[in-house]
Order: sequence, then structure tokens, then C-alpha cells
Amino acid sequence: MPQDYQKAREWYLKAAEQGNPAAQFNLGWMFYYGKSVPRDYLKAREWFEKAAEQGQPDAPYALGVMHDTGQGVPKDCQKAREWFRKAAARRHAGAQFALGMMYQNGRGVTRDYQQARGWFEKAAGQGYADAQFALGVMYKLGLGVPKSQEKAFEWYRKAAEQGHAGAQNNLGAMYYKGEGVQKDFAAARAWYEKAAALGDANAQSNLGGMYKNGHGVPQDYAKAAEWYRKSAERGHAGAQNSLGDMYRKGQGVPQSYAHALKWYLKSAGHGNANAQYSLGVMYENGQGVPKDRAKAAEWYQKAADQGHAAAKAHLRAMKKPVIKLITPTSA
Repeated sequence: MPQDYQKAREWYLKAAEQGNPAAQFNLGWMFYYGKSVPRDYLKAREWFEKAAEQGQPDAPYALGVMHDTGQGVPKDCQKAREWFRKAAARRHAGAQFALGMMYQNGRGVTRDYQQARGWFEKAAGQGYADAQFALGVMYKLGLGVPKSQEKAFEWYRKAAEQGHAGAQNNLGAMYYKGEGVQKDFAAARAWYEKAAALGDANAQSNLGGMYKNGHGVPQDYAKAAEWYRKSAERGHAGAQNSLGDMYRKGQGVPQSYAHALKWYLKSAGHGNANAQYSLGVMYENGQGVPKDRAKAAEWYQKAADQGHAAAKAHLRAMKKPVIKLITPTSA
């Protein structure tokens, strides 16, 4: 049956005006997303508040999001936290996760990894994939918990099996590196492909790396370039740099300094030190650009400031005095 938001709104309005909290929430949802009506955050807020007053469980969460993002109300982390707490008390997993993120990032509250973990665990216990992923990150990095690759792997798997792209990518990376699990390139590739199909730029870049290096797949520069391009077009700085490398060397794509320069500049603009170094090389050697030692030094310096060893070496070499041999004249 085709959706008819207009009819739905009419019936929701009748029920909402008689005090039905579910109808009030649904009407607020229609104004929030602009379904059959112009988007109107003020009216959405009014209906969400009516529903929240009657204990509707999703309405406090919606109000928390509005205050957290400043939609229809001034941005106010304190009020957002109050609404999230009301929703969390009603076991709303999204609100529990939102509180966890506030404590993890110290947004509107003092940063507290223990509080973050507690709220993530409540949401994860209800099967909330984002919270499961967040717990995986905490154990991977040791944020408020002892580092544990095994526990990170467990939480990533729970989220990945629900279709969480970030968890699928991270699970693939653990298989690729043998962290918390035996190294398995085939499993890594399978999880990367799931995440890549969902548009995850990290996974797309990682697949590019597998094909470029022939890890678990036959080495195939053309396929590597395809995956790097998908990721690069989504703004992934590492993939942009890798695609620049492939154009500079003519691997899997026609050799082109112009295209290499384009992708290096995009990557360098995101602060990628490898791309900054490569731009220095291009300007120093006149690859696709006029030779320019001053510009080369600028790019080397940007990379060196981030600890890039080769860039530091080039800068040292450029600063050495050039000793010119004088041809002796005949008497």
C-alpha cells in the first residue's frame, strides 16, 4: 500500500488533540522531517513536549536531539542531557548511547570514561549497534578500560553482524593485522567488502591496499585504483594520497603528473603528511610543475612538522651549501 502522509497526518491530528501520546509523537515526527507539511521544528517540539509529558518514551530523546543540535531551540547541552536522561530512564537505547557520547567527549559534562562506558553498556545490552561499536573502540584504545584486543574484537563483531559499517571495517582491520584474532586476509577482505558496500571510505581504502599489495588477493593495480578512487571521492585523505601515488607511477591508471598533483593537493589539504612530502618531491624535481625549490621546501616543512622522516632529510639536504667547482684558468 502506498504511503499517504497527508491522510496519516489528519488522523494523527485528531488523536493527538484528544491527548493520545503516540499520535502526538508521530505528529511531531512529521513536522520534524517535513512529511506532508513544511518542516517546522517549533511545531515538532510542541508535539514532542506534549507526548513527553505523558510518558511517551521516544519524545524525550527527540527533544534531547533538538537541544543538542539547536533545531528549533537554542543549542543547549545541559537541556539535551536532561532530556536524554529522562529517555534513558525509560530504557531508550538511543538516549543511553547519546549520554555515553557526551561523557566520552566531555560535551556539556566533565569527561568521564567510566560514565561513558556505563551508558554504552546499557545501550549495547539492548542490541544498539552504535554503542557496541563504541565499546569496541574503548577496549581497542584503552579508554577508561584496560586495553583488550579480544574484547574490542567481540564488541566490533556484535555491531558488525548488525550491519554497522564502521565495525565491519574495524573487524576487517583486526583480521588483517591479527589483533585479537588469528590473521586472516580472506576474513579481512570479506568484512571490508561488507563495509565498502555500505559506502565506508576506510574500508574502500583498505581494499585498495589489499589489491595494491596482493594481500589475500592477486595483486591488481587497476582494482586497487578503483577502490582508492571510491574512497578518495568520499574525502578519505589516505586514499587520495594513494591514488596520487598510482597516477604518479602509472600503476593501474595512465601515468599522469597532473592527476597526481590534483589528488596530492586534496590529501595535503586534509593534513596528510605523505601527500605533503610527495608535493615537495614534485616541485623539487619539476614533475608536472615548474621546478620550484621554495615551494618544495614549503611542502617538505609541512610534512616534517608532522614528523615525516624523509621530508626532514630533504630539508636538511636542501639547506646544505652548494660547493661549486672553479675551473682553473690556464697561465
